Amino acid sequence: MASEPAGGPAAPIADHGLIGDLRTAALVATDGTIDWFCPGRFDAPSVFASILDPDGGAWRLGPDDPDARSQQYYHPETNILVTRFMTDHGVVEVQDFMPVLRAHDPDHRQRLVRRVVGLRGSVDLTMHMAPRPDYGATDPDLSVEDGIVRFADGDVHLALSSTVDLDVADRSATSRLALRTGESALFVLEVLAPGEPALGCERSDVRELFEATAAFWRGWLAQSTYTGRWREWVDRSALTLKLLCHEPTGGIVAAPTTSLPESIGGSRNWDYRYVWVRDAAFSVYALLRLGFTDEAAAFVRFLSERLGEAADGADDELGPLRVLYDLDGGLPHERELDHLAGYRGSRPVRVGNGAVDQLQLDVYGEIVDSVYLFDKHGRGISHDAWGDLRRIVSWLMDNWQRPDAGMWEIRSEPRTHTTSLVMSWVAVERMMRVARRRGLPGDLTELAATRDEIYERVMTACWNDDLRAFTAFADSDVLDAGALLMPMVKMLAPDDPRFLSTLTAIEERLVTDSLVLRYDPCAFGDGVSTDAGEDGEPVEEGTFSLCSFWYVEALTRAGRLADARLALEKMFTYANHLGQYAEQVGLNGEQLGNFPQGFTHLSLISAVINLDRSLDA
Repeated sequence: MASEPAGGPAAPIADHGLIGDLRTAALVATDGTIDWFCPGRFDAPSVFASILDPDGGAWRLGPDDPDARSQQYYHPETNILVTRFMTDHGVVEVQDFMPVLRAHDPDHRQRLVRRVVGLRGSVDLTMHMAPRPDYGATDPDLSVEDGIVRFADGDVHLALSSTVDLDVADRSATSRLALRTGESALFVLEVLAPGEPALGCERSDVRELFEATAAFWRGWLAQSTYTGRWREWVDRSALTLKLLCHEPTGGIVAAPTTSLPESIGGSRNWDYRYVWVRDAAFSVYALLRLGFTDEAAAFVRFLSERLGEAADGADDELGPLRVLYDLDGGLPHERELDHLAGYRGSRPVRVGNGAVDQLQLDVYGEIVDSVYLFDKHGRGISHDAWGDLRRIVSWLMDNWQRPDAGMWEIRSEPRTHTTSLVMSWVAVERMMRVARRRGLPGDLTELAATRDEIYERVMTACWNDDLRAFTAFADSDVLDAGALLMPMVKMLAPDDPRFLSTLTAIEERLVTDSLVLRYDPCAFGDGVSTDAGEDGEPVEEGTFSLCSFWYVEALTRAGRLADARLALEKMFTYANHLGQYAEQVGLNGEQLGNFPQGFTHLSLISAVINLDRSLDA
């Protein structure tokens, strides 16, 4: 553990921006602190983790003035983050980015670049970097050679170079500087292979890196086909989703962070730095709708590799596919890091995720639907992938009636979730669509029989006549916002009386001022201990932002366009200052959970595109 803590409590989750290089990412707080960074790749051990523990490592760059005010924005149409500081004596800005020079760059070098520029007057600043590898468990030995600070821990080798002098003491690097109008200073942290030389830090090189990186992001965003009313929101969501793409493998992580809590001081803290098949499959839909076919193709390739592995043999209990994978297609089993205090005391801190050992049948629907969309709008499915898909759907047809953990990943006893049945229906129905459209081999009679049987089960066992609504489980009276997906996946018409009455019931029980709870946690019983506040009373779960955007889309499809537009505009007010969202919105409007969450941004894109189209019609 480090001997010099980074300071007070961690910054609010919303008070961050994200930078990245399509391999990993870093969070930058509005006070100029990088308090989360995993070198190499998203799911690697962190070297800066002060967001989870004051002694977890941090890299701060900002004014000495404790009363300095700050604002953050992204360089237009890029993922280059700018933090501007205003003091009584002048104004400076810190430009943070990770260079990306071209797509699939074989010569890519991972660097974290910080350029600080004096804009007006004169400002005294301090740079303090305290790396703490392996999630803060290690104090590295820092050495200085030719003005470059180096440190290593196992396979992690990093080098910090600068255009100003660097001092090393107490396992940290520090620099104090004063910038006047037009002056600048550079800091570059390089992630190196063992024995690899550092490139150092030159002004001309950094200027070229900045310009090339800006050109890369703008060129990528220019592929977007969206030109509607909310272009700024859609563009930022697309850029955020792109930051969650792991270019070498094609995987799309659910979020770049772990253990940011669903309630402050609570225990609902999960690791989202992996490829959730469900989240990534929905991402394919959003990316294809915007014209980003390369990212969709890369994920389908990642998925095809998992399908091929799964088709070779199925686990008797969990089936041929898992809910999530690490970036190599491995299984990240869950463990706790007892040495970390957790975000504002929210423990435990977890790495890996226990959902990897769950049966969640809905993922088969999301997988097949993403393949169907890619086959329809992208480059098409290969012969081998179709064979793998047939074997996997054959397993589903024999197992769709099994109780499971559901899309909300309950940790109590498995139950028959309505959403799992709905998405099992989607899997079979989409297989039929692809087979018919492409003339691919498949037993359409058998598929149709299973499809119809699942449909009848949903319409009977999952419908509650007293509530006039579809419920969370078969033969229950508990509501689940996942029912909002039924018209989106074409199981019901959006004006079907059963869906409209379900929408009304969800509005009465789960919606508050456009914000939507995924379920009532007391009635739902998800198997996770209910967190209690200081008074011992249970802490209410936050509303799920992705469900709030599902609600917007459900209103749109139901023809309630004025209500949908108002709900959308309200949701925009809950974004952070950069237009990014964590997983949940708390009772006081604060962002909660891992940040930023890809699922939220892709549901925003889907809701906006469908509302735009309906308003234009």
